Amino acid sequence: MRAGFPDFRLGNVLATSFTGTLSERQGSAVERIPVPQRLIDWLAVYGLAVDSCSLAELDLARELREAIHAAATAAAVQGRLPASAVQVINDRSAQGRAAAVLTPEGERRWQLGPDSRVEDALRVIAADAISVIAGERDGKLALCASPTCRAAFFDTSQSRTRKWCDMNTCGNRQKKARFHANQRKDAGSAE
Repeated sequence: MRAGFPDFRLGNVLATSFTGTLSERQGSAVERIPVPQRLIDWLAVYGLAVDSCSLAELDLARELREAIHAAATAAAVQGRLPASAVQVINDRSAQGRAAAVLTPEGERRWQLGPDSRVEDALRVIAADAISVIAGERDGKLALCASPTCRAAFFDTSQSRTRKWCDMNTCGNRQKKARFHANQRKDAGSAE
């Protein structure tokens, strides 16, 4: 973690991990990319390194993040995708330069050019969101069971019944709360 900023919540799916740069959406929201440098840092973690980011580009990234969250949330509850969110995702996917490359391990990776800009990285994130929301990948979109989080996440568990966006944060917090509530209940019934 860079001094003064919250840690990133990293996941295996680029698009839903990107929406996690704003967490606790239904509680006290935690912005994990509050300044352009933090967006640069987050992109680098996912192999989408860019040299600079302006405030306008940060705004574009946040707009894409919220569009992905809105569309993924609608898809998770099998609702109608918001037209404005679809438009933002499509616009970002059509902009920028990035190429899909095949790794020696047989995996697809995105590669940005040497003079890549934030728009190039946003194209990759938007393309990933399209793949996930369109149902092209093995898994299902779900919403975190935490009442303060409600993050959209991509469930690739075998049973597709995962409840938490991240077991180490939301899941653990809920398990602790349940444990303490049971202890209080047991202490009250012992009196």
